[in-house]
Amino acid sequence: MSGSRFNLVAIMALMLAAVQFHGTAAQTTHVVGDALGWTIPPAGPSAYTTWASAQTFSVGDVLLFNFTSGFHNVAEVSQAAYGPCTTSNPISIVTNGPARVTLNAPGTHYFICTVGTHCQIGQKLTINVSAGSATPAPAPAPATPAPVSPPTAAPTPVPSTTTPTPRPTSSPAPSAGEASPVSPPTSSQSPSGSNSPSPTDSTIPPPPSPSFAPSFTAVVPFTFLAMALAFFY
Repeated sequence: MSGSRFNLVAIMALMLAAVQFHGTAAQTTHVVGDALGWTIPPAGPSAYTTWASAQTFSVGDVLLFNFTSGFHNVAEVSQAAYGPCTTSNPISIVTNGPARVTLNAPGTHYFICTVGTHCQIGQKLTINVSAGSATPAPAPAPATPAPVSPPTAAPTPVPSTTTPTPRPTSSPAPSAGEASPVSPPTSSQSPSGSNSPSPTDSTIPPPPSPSFAPSFTAVVPFTFLAMALAFFY
């Protein structure tokens, strides 16, 4: 029984340590001013304004102020005290450098140096802290590519339907011994005042029917031949 309790306590301790380690690893430490450090800026307060605009601050992050103790300090003040550089009654103050300030609440935070007139010269900082979780946000899912339309096929050219104009062909010349084709007679108008019908108006009689009776010229030689044979015999 005691062994089971020991195992349960050990598991809970490991889970708590993992959570604490994850929260510590998720914190971001911001070095104020980077290489410039926390000092009187040569270009005025714009140096720290420009630096802060390039940072992203979240609850749990740490500000690291690099300065030499006795020459500077860092104090968090209210908005009303920030403008006129009022050094009395700060929210918090750290006099030993380098100083680490943890951002525990979201919103706008104001920091100044209360030594002499350092704040008036430009040693002051304003930051905006987001209320987001200290853990990094998951990467956004990749966007789904839009479907690509298939290429449109070029229209098939329609062949021309123009009918070629036939060219007149010359009739072949008639060969030797072949009668030339005779064009059919065309009706011609008879001269004025003449009542004679035109050749085309007359009725052409049909050809006579063929007769199968033997002609006289064929019968005579046959009769003469029969009589000669009878006389000879």
